[in-house]
Amino acid sequence: MRTIALAALALCASMSQSQAGTFPKPANAKPMFLTLPNHRMQAPAGAPVIPLAQWNGSFTDQLGQNVTYTMAGTDPSSTNVTTKVRVLIVPVKMVFGATNGNMTFDPLAVTLPNGKTLIDNVLASPLFSDGTKFKQGKVVVGYGQYIDAFQRANFWSSVSTNHNYHTVFQFAGVLPEMTVNVSKTQGMVITNPFGSNPAGEMYVNDFDTQVVNYIAANKRIRPGVLPLFISYDTYLTEVPLEVCCIGGYHSAISSQPNGQTYSYTTYEDEAGSFSQDVSAMSHELGEWMDDPFTDNSVNCTDNTIMEVGDPLENNPNYGGYPYLLNGFTYNLQSLVFIDYFGAPTSIPVNGWYSFQNDEPGRCPGQGGTARRTPAMLMR
Repeated sequence: MRTIALAALALCASMSQSQAGTFPKPANAKPMFLTLPNHRMQAPAGAPVIPLAQWNGSFTDQLGQNVTYTMAGTDPSSTNVTTKVRVLIVPVKMVFGATNGNMTFDPLAVTLPNGKTLIDNVLASPLFSDGTKFKQGKVVVGYGQYIDAFQRANFWSSVSTNHNYHTVFQFAGVLPEMTVNVSKTQGMVITNPFGSNPAGEMYVNDFDTQVVNYIAANKRIRPGVLPLFISYDTYLTEVPLEVCCIGGYHSAISSQPNGQTYSYTTYEDEAGSFSQDVSAMSHELGEWMDDPFTDNSVNCTDNTIMEVGDPLENNPNYGGYPYLLNGFTYNLQSLVFIDYFGAPTSIPVNGWYSFQNDEPGRCPGQGGTARRTPAMLMR
């Protein structure tokens, strides 16, 4: 798990002004995602808690160590049902003042080239909409949503028999927009390091404080519901104004079984950019599914918790694969299977280590070889 960076990481902070009058462009930007540590806060008192649908499992890894985990949904080895996880979308408007860019990035004010609003385009994607056939090698693992198909393939040894096993996202509405007024010390408008359009950036800790406060104030957000915060053309940073660029993160308030999980992702509309369309969202929703409370510890040297998206984020197209649905080509990131973390290869489909068969082996520490740069370690 990548922890919040210390000032020593400021070496990544150098900026370059490409042309007079343009926004600065981070010189050493890297595509990144975070998993913030569980806040371990006391759940607020109130109505009886209906917890997130979850199940617990375990395996013996390649080091002979017992690994236990909690995942969303039900146990695929003992159930044959569809679990629906209600998702509430929270649009996040990022406002930068006259001293740090004088721009506003508002997901509710965007009309995309295909004529859809940003939220409608998200809901029409394979993350929420049915209509996609997922064939991994010669095996059809499902029709419908991307993360459901990934999880079915992840536990194919059970799902191939329990054909009706699914864990799907059910859109439950759009909550009032969260407005974030970004101060000069918290962030600024930059030129997208992975493109050429303006983009906002903000320090992740300050941003997350506002997210946690929003969750506490909204009575519709309860442990059995996943709030999904979505910004537009905005990245987060690990140090104020430095160490760009974080495309999303997930975390939890209090532990299982009654803790409140949540996720944040950005939507970049610049083609070919890091976090373009729903690619960052696919990363975060996949990681939320397999580690909703951010505490599934594993014995890997590149990744100390069960983060299924991180190992592939530096692949071509940031690990994304194109899927055409409802007239739009979405980029969805590949995700690693449970055997990447040392579980038996007999569990996932085809004995693969990832959904798109783009991971050649287990993680470093479980017999694999590190494929990421040192800056990407300690995630």
